[in-house]
Amino acid sequence: MPIIDFKATMCKHCYKCVRGCEVKSIMIRDGHAYIMPNRCILCGQCLLNCPQSAKRVPSELSKVKKLIESGAPVIASLSSSYMGVLPYKKRGQVKSALKKLGFTNVCDAAEGAALATEEYVRLLEQGEMKNIITTACPSIVNLIEIHYPELIKYLAPVLIPSGIHTRMLHAEFGETAKVVVIGPCIAEKEKNRVVKPDAVLTFEDLKQWLSEEQIEIEACEEEPFEDREPGANLRYPVSGGLLTAVTATQKKPDKYRKFYVSGVKDCLDVCEAMKTGEVAGCFIEMNACHGGCVNGPSTATSVSSFKVKLDLEAMLPKEPADLSLMHEAARQVEIHRTFADRSQKERIPTEEEIREILKKTGKTTPEQELNCGACGYPTCREKAIAVFQKKAEVDMCIPYLHDRAQSLSHLVMDTSPNLIMIIDDDMRIRECSVAAEMYFGVKPEAIKGKPLEDFINAEDVREVFRTHTSVHSRKVIYPDRNLVTLQNIAYIDDGNFVIATIIDVTREEKQAKQEYAKKKATIDLAQNVIYKQMMVAQNIAGLLGETTAETKTTLMKLCSLIDDESESEVR
Repeated sequence: MPIIDFKATMCKHCYKCVRGCEVKSIMIRDGHAYIMPNRCILCGQCLLNCPQSAKRVPSELSKVKKLIESGAPVIASLSSSYMGVLPYKKRGQVKSALKKLGFTNVCDAAEGAALATEEYVRLLEQGEMKNIITTACPSIVNLIEIHYPELIKYLAPVLIPSGIHTRMLHAEFGETAKVVVIGPCIAEKEKNRVVKPDAVLTFEDLKQWLSEEQIEIEACEEEPFEDREPGANLRYPVSGGLLTAVTATQKKPDKYRKFYVSGVKDCLDVCEAMKTGEVAGCFIEMNACHGGCVNGPSTATSVSSFKVKLDLEAMLPKEPADLSLMHEAARQVEIHRTFADRSQKERIPTEEEIREILKKTGKTTPEQELNCGACGYPTCREKAIAVFQKKAEVDMCIPYLHDRAQSLSHLVMDTSPNLIMIIDDDMRIRECSVAAEMYFGVKPEAIKGKPLEDFINAEDVREVFRTHTSVHSRKVIYPDRNLVTLQNIAYIDDGNFVIATIIDVTREEKQAKQEYAKKKATIDLAQNVIYKQMMVAQNIAGLLGETTAETKTTLMKLCSLIDDESESEVR
């Protein structure tokens, strides 16, 4: 299952996630959005931007519960951003609440950040790298490996803090111990990460779990964290915090200019500047989330990130970490890593192919390229390239669809021989077709906004508004206009208005009457013929009856005479 999944039934023709995705790792198929895993950096902005909550991150909560039920020691590696995200009075209450859930121990991931800081300081003192991009944010590592492989040489060869901390906890508690990373970052779930914990929970998962168990952090007793003294490394989740920790730890000056940048868009700008050589000799703290990890996609907090940053700035220490207080074996773990080019080589269309795609949305000249960004791509050309690469669809162009829909609706209203009217709940005509002039002898412009009753009986329309039941093929006669009509009146719930279609069937009615008259005349003629035939038949029958009777009488007399003669001869 992908780390970010979509509910296709809820996702349709929105493109807001495409607009918010700075690396354009979302493709559209049949109006639905799909993540392209080979381009996604797992910054989670699509989760925050989706207005329908159509995107989801699979939870590992059930997996963690099973780990705890197994009886093995389960250690929580807790991101320091909990200090700005979870509700508590004293930090130790958070540890206590997690132990109530079944964790054997709870340790602050700032311990891993402390070892990363030491390595950053060493790289600064060596001064061998042209630029140094910090690697505390897994989404930034993805960004460089997938989209800027030419900048891999500038990535500090250091594991992300949660990866370092996972190794530290295994070194301290044994390889049989299970490590669960808890934080606001979905990129921690990266399947290809160098050091994998046994499970990853987001703060959303944690809050859900606490709610299920009816555990309130603020009501828990305090159980202090081990006195590891991570110092300024607790600031890592706040933008600029890594630089503060590095500066506090440094003992020697270096040649690098230092700055921090947060948010994918600003990070992209810096990467482009490094490609051109405009940025050189710099030590750069990069975070994919604006304001740092405290503003991650899975914090499940409604508190302003600016307030969190201000509060943490005031309360967090600025002293270097005291590594001697950490477990000796944990301090010796391997923290270095290498990086790989994961970029995708995609074919770029020719100018002719781009122009052909643009032509499909009515853009035949550069002046027609609005570059409005409604489709999610900054320019029409970039969208055309995405269409060519099968990441986007031609009809994602909102202005084109609007113009086409408008032109088609106008075509219907301008050419239909039927009277089409749109009526609002005030019984006023909002729109009407050109045929209105033929029906009412008035230009459509003069009808718009007028009460319907000024032109026709409005009772049927009122009935439709009252019942929300459409009327089909109702015959209505207007004797004063010598007009016979069939009327279809449909209620439209979306907008609470009615569309009335009036069809002039006067000619058809007249023809029908004429046909009926012809049929009636034919029937009358047939009835006359039948009557005459019956009369003739009756006359013939009468004559036949008379002659038959006479014949019978004569024959009877003849028979009597014959009988009499025969008797005489016998005697």
